[in-house]
Amino acid sequence: MGGASSFAAITDWLQDLDEHARTRLGFGDVVPAGTTMWRLLIRLDPALLATVLAGWLHTRAHQSGPPMPHRYRRVIAVDGKTLRGARLGSSRQVHLLSALDTATGIVIAQVTVDTKSNEITSFAPLLDAVEKVLGTLAGVLFIADALHTQTGHADEVTARRAHLLVQVKGNQPTLFKQLKRLPWAQIPVGDRTRDHGHGRRETRTVKAVTVQTPGGIGFPHAKQAARITRTRIAAGKTSRETAYLTVSLPAGQALPAICRPGSAATGTSRTSSTMSAT
Repeated sequence: MGGASSFAAITDWLQDLDEHARTRLGFGDVVPAGTTMWRLLIRLDPALLATVLAGWLHTRAHQSGPPMPHRYRRVIAVDGKTLRGARLGSSRQVHLLSALDTATGIVIAQVTVDTKSNEITSFAPLLDAVEKVLGTLAGVLFIADALHTQTGHADEVTARRAHLLVQVKGNQPTLFKQLKRLPWAQIPVGDRTRDHGHGRRETRTVKAVTVQTPGGIGFPHAKQAARITRTRIAAGKTSRETAYLTVSLPAGQALPAICRPGSAATGTSRTSSTMSAT
């Protein structure tokens, strides 16, 4: 946060502070040596430090930014990344599962996982960490990739009065087949965007439907199925990509524009205005 990326740089940063700033940190006139700072920082509880910093950032963003209109819903994107240049004592790389508040661009919580395949077991602890910062998850929409299309995740999110939007791939073969076989040709286009640049043109088409069958959608608490089709034309060649999603919000609170690239569902600052905050 201060631009220092090593223990020596942290010590230099402290030495450059004025007397008032050093006093606020509890150092007074004496600046600790680099080895002392190292012993201090390695003893910190990383989970507690992350919670404190996330809460501080969340409070600052809430105070400095404009108030969120009532019709907008808080959207949090969940994703995992392996950190470059960071290793634990066993020489294992550090992998974090993080929760990004798309309205502020702040990571408000993160938990350490052993490997990327273990992100699934870290989902509930991440929800706990987010809830600790926000106070409640009621009405929050969580967005995650296909790895987190898990029935346990859907139950956990719903139990906390929140909502879930996830992509469906081969890790849920029955659900994937069900969504793929829906009569998409008869479903009207709900939203369409066109972009061009770098010698490429791309059209994104979104369709969404509430499945009116006795069994509904084969995923717990899912209210709608959505399909996003991306058609790209580059160097005279055309390619097409199709993605399927489910969302636990009903059509009255999540029209197809929520899945539109450029909406909060894909990681920008806020949700579609069609979403209700109730």
